[in-house]
Amino acid sequence: MELVFTNTAYDALQVDIIAVGAGNDFTADLADLDALFDGNLSDWIKTEKFEGKVGTTLKFPTSGALQAPTLLIVGTGNGDASSLKTAAGHAGLAARRGGADSLALCFGTLTVELAQTVAESALAGNYCFDRYKNEEKRRSGCSTLTINGIEENAQAQANASIRASWQNVARDLVNLPPADLYPETLADEAKKLARFDHVEVEIWDFERCKAEGCVGIVAVGQGSARPGCLIHIKYNPPGATGHVAFVGKGVTFDSGGLSLKPSSAMQTMRCDMAGSATVLAATGAVAELGLNLRVDTFIGAVENMNSANAYKLGDILRYNNGVTVEIHNTDAEGRLVLADCLLQACQTEGVTHVIDAATLTGACVVALGGDFTGAFTDDDALYGDLAQCAELEGEGLWRLPLHKPYAKMLKSEWADIKNVGGRAAGATTAALFLQNFVEGVSWVHLDVAGAAFSDKASSFYESGATGQMVRTLTSWVAYRAENC
Repeated sequence: MELVFTNTAYDALQVDIIAVGAGNDFTADLADLDALFDGNLSDWIKTEKFEGKVGTTLKFPTSGALQAPTLLIVGTGNGDASSLKTAAGHAGLAARRGGADSLALCFGTLTVELAQTVAESALAGNYCFDRYKNEEKRRSGCSTLTINGIEENAQAQANASIRASWQNVARDLVNLPPADLYPETLADEAKKLARFDHVEVEIWDFERCKAEGCVGIVAVGQGSARPGCLIHIKYNPPGATGHVAFVGKGVTFDSGGLSLKPSSAMQTMRCDMAGSATVLAATGAVAELGLNLRVDTFIGAVENMNSANAYKLGDILRYNNGVTVEIHNTDAEGRLVLADCLLQACQTEGVTHVIDAATLTGACVVALGGDFTGAFTDDDALYGDLAQCAELEGEGLWRLPLHKPYAKMLKSEWADIKNVGGRAAGATTAALFLQNFVEGVSWVHLDVAGAAFSDKASSFYESGATGQMVRTLTSWVAYRAENC
């Protein structure tokens, strides 16, 4: 999509839809525009009982008052940055549903930073995954997005386009059906990042994982006819002084294994690799933007299936750091795969910070719903930086307790720990499980189970993957590159 920044009068914008922001005092906000409609616009809006609430929309034909055939009034509430981002997303969604090829956002005078994030939100709202529908049922997205109220800024426009496109890459990966996205094809997607400067991609196939002692990947993956693998993306720009790592859960389909899920719970389990899509896309954005920070990304890619070879309840796995794990539930498989990847990340020379992302627990969804990612860490400074980036991007992040006394719930009779803790504090015990495989680095675990995927359309996201946290992680790398 072409992204344009401009300062242009309403009646000079040649687009399919003009989206104009109107807040709590919408009469004042729309005074200049109302004059182009001979004072009739405010009356029309009042007739519809519009109040300027964030994300509400009204659509009118312009009847020649503007060059654009359609006017979209979008509620912006009090007009703060968060409200404008949400309003932009709803404008993008309305344009997609209306089949518009071009959209202009007119939200008043914007700073460069706000224009960029408003553009990214509009692009996120304009996304829809319909490649498997018949041609006549597909809804084409916009080919051009214009942000009015700011001078042309080639760098900011490029940055916004890159970041938004990678968010949508993550969404595409998660939305693909499991017949098309499985460990091998996920690895193929990762290999595409090698087209960027200073990026190498290494794949450990199933036999290499066995040889290297990646017992979690091997145990979970052995029940599938499609063998698992470990994906390692290395971004090493010259002169970088900082070094961080991302880790992603890449369970491309989760049947639950022998602890079989019911059909209703299995229907959307293509989304169980959303953590891997998040870190893969963030790494792609970092590389394309050319950020000056070294990033190593590790993804454990498996299918959790049933067969005569499937791992079993009561099995005991011995990890490379000596920790033994007794299997009490084969549907708690993601943490077993993440453990291998966390060990690899922590053992990578020079890495100081590790962030993992995973659709790990239903407990996190119960606690936070679909608007927030749960964060677990002992490092207050690391969380503070990440939370600031999430707030900048308008992506919900909420810290949950990494409460050490709950580790007793993981106590095993036959091994050091077991892979589930019980019903209470399930998101916390999952994070505490992962902490057994973290050493010598600052670490945060992101449980994206609620925020990364939604069965129904929510806010300005269509149903399916959201790509949330891709832009937050990209912003965090940018911050580290400037401040480490």
